[in-house]
Amino acid sequence: MRATDAGPVPVFLYGTLLDPAILAARAGRRGLRGVPATLPGWKRVALRRQPYPTLIRARRQSVRGLVVTLFGAPLRRLRAYEGAAYRLRPVRPLGPRGRVAALAWIAAPALAAAGRDWQTFPGW
Repeated sequence: MRATDAGPVPVFLYGTLLDPAILAARAGRRGLRGVPATLPGWKRVALRRQPYPTLIRARRQSVRGLVVTLFGAPLRRLRAYEGAAYRLRPVRPLGPRGRVAALAWIAAPALAAAGRDWQTFPGW
């Protein structure tokens, strides 16, 4: 799966974009809805010297998040928000109807602070 501006792309969100206000502001569109999902085999950790998360492989761990279908301007805006440190990588989160093919913004492993868990904001 590749992200293109031509069609809808399911994206697994797991960090700051889980906040509906942040997602709306960064995507430039209100009302984006996601489906709860869990990504088995991954762990959410902080980036080195940054307040943002990334994912690293972790056999016995899992990450809770949302799968949001994006296309056009919201996808372009979120790609810009995520910045050069992140690339959209294929993942297979588990949603209410089983596994889904999706993409997630993931930084290079060398940028991850593997021993520093990143927690979502209270109430998420």
